[in-house]
Amino acid sequence: MDQARLYKAAYPFQDDVLALPVVDIDQAATWYGERFGLEEVERNDDPVPNVVLERDGVRIGFAINGGDATQDGAAILVTDVARARDELEANGVATGNWRVDERDGEKYQVFFVVAPDGLCYYFHELIGDE
Repeated sequence: MDQARLYKAAYPFQDDVLALPVVDIDQAATWYGERFGLEEVERNDDPVPNVVLERDGVRIGFAINGGDATQDGAAILVTDVARARDELEANGVATGNWRVDERDGEKYQVFFVVAPDGLCYYFHELIGDE
């Protein structure tokens, strides 16, 4: 964990990157801690049970809010997409769809992760970004 910063930002697919839907807060906190290297920084029961995890100052949260995890997730902007993929795979996470996407005239190296809870993650790095 002492390596240089990896996470730069996280953006929700739906409404709120701090309230991604899960059915078990403890299970989510443990899995994302072990696999994504996130650390728990906040836990609440109101208005619904939720937990916020953080890495490199980037926060991602999970909540028992009745949402459909298979229709949600986050786009995670990283400083080194190859390092992110290697780290996840070393932690037992399956990655897929390694490709280059183009948006607004810029190219991104990307890959996807579908977590056991059904949430989808789009890891991406701007090609040529220093």
